[in-house]
Amino acid sequence: MVDREAGTTVREYRTEELAEAAGIPVRTLRFYRERKLLPPPRREGRIAWYDDHHLARLRTIAALLERGHTLGGIAELTAAFENGRDVGQLGELLGIGWSEETPVRLTPEALADYFEGEVTPENLAASLDLGYLATDGDEIVHVSRRLLDVSSALVREGVPLAAVLETGRRVREHADAMAALFTELISAHLPEDALPRLRPLAKSVVEAELTMAMDRLLASAGGTGSAPGHTPSS
Repeated sequence: MVDREAGTTVREYRTEELAEAAGIPVRTLRFYRERKLLPPPRREGRIAWYDDHHLARLRTIAALLERGHTLGGIAELTAAFENGRDVGQLGELLGIGWSEETPVRLTPEALADYFEGEVTPENLAASLDLGYLATDGDEIVHVSRRLLDVSSALVREGVPLAAVLETGRRVREHADAMAALFTELISAHLPEDALPRLRPLAKSVVEAELTMAMDRLLASAGGTGSAPGHTPSS
């Protein structure tokens, strides 16, 4: 155990110790370092010191390899995460100081399980850009349990994650417009402090209007459940 910061005790490993803890050969550990799959170790003279963050990264690499990811793909994913926004930037990105949504903490392999075969560098970058995902050390944080569950369900049904994310981007534009309409309505007729109290009314209006819009869409398709322009197969 090594005290690296005042009041903070961090477990550190030499190269051989880290490889043993991760269950891999030393040459594999060095190969991962050369491929930049691991962040640089702390150096003390000629000795390289690794810590539990490196061990967690090695376990993540092993889990992603088991799920069929290539080392090249893992390297791209790692770069995307490291270049992504951290949790502290989520509120700034989404324009919120707080939210009723429940964030979800995930390991990279857990995220891969939610969207099997769809966690590509492109989709990851889009999720980070939208603010759906952020990074917090070795963990990933999804901004909303509800959005995570819905997105995952759509992907399981066969909708490509890239299409889900693009639709999410477009939905946000409409949601921003609806929020602005309701805010203008309340601000024009009621005191400023009424807006937080009346938020549930806005959500009820949006839910009711969306339900009726879906009803109209299905009715225009002949009640078959098919979207307009799609002919049910015989």
